[in-house]
Amino acid sequence: MIEPLSLPEVTVITGKVHCDDRGAFCETFRASALAEAGFTRPIVQENLVRTHRRGVLRGLHFQRAPFAQEKLVRVLSGSIFDVAVDIRPGSPTLGRWASAILSGDEPRQIFVPAGFAHGYLTLTDDCWVVYKTGAYYAPEAEAGCRWDDPAIAIVWPLPTEEISVNARDGAWPDFAEVVASLAG
Repeated sequence: MIEPLSLPEVTVITGKVHCDDRGAFCETFRASALAEAGFTRPIVQENLVRTHRRGVLRGLHFQRAPFAQEKLVRVLSGSIFDVAVDIRPGSPTLGRWASAILSGDEPRQIFVPAGFAHGYLTLTDDCWVVYKTGAYYAPEAEAGCRWDDPAIAIVWPLPTEEISVNARDGAWPDFAEVVASLAG
């Protein structure tokens, strides 16, 4: 099932779980379902991230063109609050964000198109997150925007004092500066 979020380009893909006395089976990758959700480039890279504790925020990340990445994100264990922010200059939804809670207990994935900054906050200890991308990681194209910028006003599900970010993610520029740099 493909469900658009508050930004219709950002979707949640939920697989059907088949259960029997042995346990459960769920299809986690199907090219035709991804194409229907908007992921049209081939998947070229898969990344696995482990975060040890609750309250760690990773993001808001993106890659500049021509290395912009689509992402298909799912959680293997633990739970996260996943966010995508529209950073496309001229977009009618520029600066708006969409979110979903993903858990290793559910077969849900979020599709984040190119042109969106992406990040997530761990809601439990010991989270394992895997994500597929439509472009290779290119360090020279790496960028981000401030996770707590009031211009975006993301409503994080934990109090600010319980959120931990690393030095790099804490130093990304404000949203307005990011958009100005992308507009040329």
